[in-house]
Amino acid sequence: MVDGTFALAAMGLVAATVTGALGYGFSSLTVPVALLYFAARVLNPALVIVEVAVNLYALFLNRASLRRVWPRVSALVLGLLPGVGIGAVLLARINPASMKLGTFLVLLPLILVQAAGLRWPIRREQAAGLPVGVGIGVFYATTTISGPPLALFLNNQGLAKGDFKAALAIARTAESLLTVVAYAYLGLFSATTASLLGWVAPSVLVGMPLGHWLIRRIDPETFRRVCMSFDAWVVAFALSRLLDGPLALILPGTAVAVDLLLLRSFFAARHKDRHREPEAEAELAADAQPLK
Repeated sequence: MVDGTFALAAMGLVAATVTGALGYGFSSLTVPVALLYFAARVLNPALVIVEVAVNLYALFLNRASLRRVWPRVSALVLGLLPGVGIGAVLLARINPASMKLGTFLVLLPLILVQAAGLRWPIRREQAAGLPVGVGIGVFYATTTISGPPLALFLNNQGLAKGDFKAALAIARTAESLLTVVAYAYLGLFSATTASLLGWVAPSVLVGMPLGHWLIRRIDPETFRRVCMSFDAWVVAFALSRLLDGPLALILPGTAVAVDLLLLRSFFAARHKDRHREPEAEAELAADAQPLK
């Protein structure tokens, strides 16, 4: 138990720093490591309380965009209600080992798709928001993870940076509050919840402001992409610990290889963009010269 709590606190610090910088990523980084030590039905109630505080803070920071963004996420939030209820019941009933394996098998491809930067814009946004909300609600209540699928859906819709953060804050605040209610109704909170919370909360209090400070001093897009790779590698490692036989090497190894290719492509594209900028500025300067 001691090793598990220290691992939880350490990864919580890393995850809180990422969340402070990007606005999401706490559970998707913390859960894969923590599930190696704790069952989901023990871990999730502690994490969801932390998520409520983190998400309410994000909601406050993005309050200027909330009214503008709400119509675009209202259907998704409505879908969260039944989704969270279904997910909470599944958490209370499904075998913990199956829950761990299922979490990693769903999460890993979502991270890789997000890392690839794939976009599938949905024209009927409101109609799609309801089933997407149900699916995200189920996944969140069983895992406390929703960052990758939410970010994937909202990025597809081409939201501006400020609107994206506001929409994310609305959805994540709603899902965490609904999940607290569902967990309380099912009696999932216990003395262990308070014990784990005591290890995670200090990490969040240190990591969140550290992330805010850090993101002002580095390139946000590069930081976001490196964090996704780290997330993919953490999940791949956790998956390798749960699988047996050749699959314990093949699946995680394939995921890491795919991520390395995507990471190489990302940095190659960034390198080209840096070379294009001076050339474009030189062309503009030449065009601005008066004719002689």
